[in-house]
Amino acid sequence: MPKSSTKTPLSLALWIILCAFLNCVGWALSAIHQLNVLGYGCFIVIGIIIGMIWWKHARHNFSPFSFYKQKHRFNRWFPRAFLILACLALLGGILHAPANYDALAYRLPRILHWLAVDHWHWIHTEFNRLNTRAFGFEWLATPLLVFTRSDRPVFLINLISFLLLPGLCFSILTRLGVQRRAAWYWMWLLPTGYVFLLQAGSLGNDLFGVIFVLAAMDFVLRAWVSRSYSDIWLSILAAALFTGSKMNNLPLLLPWLIAFLPSLRLLASRIVITTGVCAVGVACSFLPMAAINYKYSGDWTGFTAEHLVPQSGAYGLHLVHNSVALVIQNLAPPIFPFAKAWNEAVIRHFPASLMARLESFFEPSQAHLALGEIAVEEFAGLGFGVSALILISLLARIVYSKKAVAVPPNFPGSNLVRWAILLSPFFSLSVYMVKSGLSGEARLVSSYYGLLVPVLLLGGAQACIVKARWWKICAAMVFLLAGLLVVISPARPLWPAQYLLARVHSNNPLVNRARLVYSVYSERADGFAPVRKVLPAGIDVLGMITADDLETSLWRPFGSRRIEHVTHTDTPEDLRRRGIHYVLISSQQFAVYFKGTVEEWLSNNHAELVQKFPLKLRAAQPPVDWLLVRINH
Repeated sequence: MPKSSTKTPLSLALWIILCAFLNCVGWALSAIHQLNVLGYGCFIVIGIIIGMIWWKHARHNFSPFSFYKQKHRFNRWFPRAFLILACLALLGGILHAPANYDALAYRLPRILHWLAVDHWHWIHTEFNRLNTRAFGFEWLATPLLVFTRSDRPVFLINLISFLLLPGLCFSILTRLGVQRRAAWYWMWLLPTGYVFLLQAGSLGNDLFGVIFVLAAMDFVLRAWVSRSYSDIWLSILAAALFTGSKMNNLPLLLPWLIAFLPSLRLLASRIVITTGVCAVGVACSFLPMAAINYKYSGDWTGFTAEHLVPQSGAYGLHLVHNSVALVIQNLAPPIFPFAKAWNEAVIRHFPASLMARLESFFEPSQAHLALGEIAVEEFAGLGFGVSALILISLLARIVYSKKAVAVPPNFPGSNLVRWAILLSPFFSLSVYMVKSGLSGEARLVSSYYGLLVPVLLLGGAQACIVKARWWKICAAMVFLLAGLLVVISPARPLWPAQYLLARVHSNNPLVNRARLVYSVYSERADGFAPVRKVLPAGIDVLGMITADDLETSLWRPFGSRRIEHVTHTDTPEDLRRRGIHYVLISSQQFAVYFKGTVEEWLSNNHAELVQKFPLKLRAAQPPVDWLLVRINH
């Protein structure tokens, strides 16, 4: 069983430094309008030189990565099961193009918009999610797109994050008082949470932030023992990075600050370097995004620009309903064929007045406690396997508490501080939930799980429970369910789904639904391919009336054309000035943002219809008509 070390883990430290470096480089290159191959090439060379000089003086503070140690570790079946899951995630990422909807709708397109003009800019659009959302993940993805001109390798960001999870889980659990034997087993089980596992081969940005939440807490607790300045500085950078990865993570600054305050005295003798680290942290944090949002929309959150200003009040309703939804979403089976019946029953049995009130405060699927037939990365949380095993282990404490041997927690601070750290994440989660009305709560709070779980695994009984044969059988079932979910994932199936489903001669609603879902996911990465095929040669600018659609497809192959959004305020002169001769119009989004009819817009802009495309880009919605029109300037 691994023993804790006061030396800083090299792989984790390098990942934090690399992420912070690329965040700063992204902003720096944008400032000088050199967000391109030449700009990144120069900064990477400079970074390597500085890194080599730094490593010469700092390498004695780090525990090096050992291939022999890793090989020996995977001789046992718990880590071997984790390794198999990681390999499945890798295989899915290699075989399948990215299919994460948010990534294809705004995370990748915003990068492509920036690269088209060599710098970050506030994009002219009706769909301001392109502008307002956190930039952390994008600043790591940008150099990959710059050098490869492909989005295929971007999933490696999440795969690296996934591989760092076990070590971080063990360190956090043991430092907060969980017995080492129990922590060793759970370090392999917690990463099988569906949100972590499904995003390991994906372009979702939730897993990316989870690592920094755990690392920030781990390094600051590690510094209590090591008295190392570098541990504290790495903790500051990690805390900045987790706020810069998703705004949902901001409440988690509370437990980190509780653990960080005792280290302030140690930093007093390193003011200059600490100030420099904090300056880098500011560039990596949510603060640039908040300042930009405030400048362009008058609201640091960006909700005003997105027209998502939540209704105030009803905090108790938010807390209760989100808590119920969180439990239901995490305990839902990974494969749930009765999802439709469940969703209909919830709407039918809820009092009409309560349902109307919920619908006024929450997005539809969250208000209706809706579930899907299969856990997918857009909505998955910790998941049934890990959640159920935690509940079983909690109940088993009643029986095993008499057999347990009391072991004092290995915590360098006072017991009061330890409990403050253990319980404050629950308060942070409550702060988030009293305001949130968004769907997919189980996924959105993924960064919280790692700090919520330790208090549930305290006590000597857990060290006895993990030795029990029945518990190991349950753990094996958790791994098997997780593996099954990776194999059948609609986004990256590792079985010939469409081939076999097409040969099943059945009109069963579940079979028909499976055919539809797998078909839509298989085409999602390049949903606008039919449009690209009819675009005239030499069209390097394409206008688009859109919001929350799979824009990435229209940029393919990357660098061949630029997409320009057309808004309801644009005049014919604006289109001519921007060089827009063709516009692709979503009939659905046109009805939302524009007054009048499409025909009137065509007449006012001297445009004519070229072709209509009925495209089904979402499995849960009917096809939408897309109109390709030519502007006659």
